[in-house]
Amino acid sequence: MITTEAAAESAVPAVLGDAEATGAPEREQLVWPWKDAAIRALVQRIHQLQAERAQAFRRLEDLRIPACRRGHRQYLSSGPPYDFPRYRSTVHEVTQAFAAASREVLAVEAELAGPRAQPLLASHVRRLQQLEETRLATVALLQLMGTPELTGQDSLQMHQLKMKVIKTMEAISEVLQDLRFDAESAE
Repeated sequence: MITTEAAAESAVPAVLGDAEATGAPEREQLVWPWKDAAIRALVQRIHQLQAERAQAFRRLEDLRIPACRRGHRQYLSSGPPYDFPRYRSTVHEVTQAFAAASREVLAVEAELAGPRAQPLLASHVRRLQQLEETRLATVALLQLMGTPELTGQDSLQMHQLKMKVIKTMEAISEVLQDLRFDAESAE
C-alpha cells in the first residue's frame, strides 16, 4: 500500500524561489524531482534503483567485489571472536541503501498509479517491490543459516533457499522487462 508518508520521505527540499530573492520568509517545500519527468525517465530511474539495490546486495553478501571485505562472509571468517562492529556497520549502511531505494520506488509507484494514471505500470513497480522484499528476507535467512552454529543443519533447506533467491531474481528481471515494454507502449 502506498502511503503519503512514503511519497513524502522520497521528496527532496526544493530550491528556494521568489521569496528568497525578495527577502520574504518562505517555508521550504518538498518537491519530488521526478514529478514532471516522462514515463520513460521514471522507468529508467527504476532501473537505476535496481542497480543500486544490486550493489547493496553485493556489499551485503560480499560477492564479486574483492575490495569490499565488510559483508557477511568477512564477518564469519573474522571469528571467533567475530568482528561484529564492522558487520553491524555494513548491515546498517546496506539497510539505509535499501530503505532509500524502496522509498523512491514507492514514490514512483504512487506517481504512476495517481497523477500519471498508469495502473499497469504501477502494478509492475509494486510487484518489483514485493519481489525485492522476498529476496532480501531470503538472503537474510540464508546468511543466518550460514553461521557456524547452524552450518550443516539442513543442506536441503539451504539449497531450497538458494533456489528461491535465483527464482526471485529471474522474476525481478521479467518484471523489469515487462515494465520497460509496457512503458514504451504507454508513451
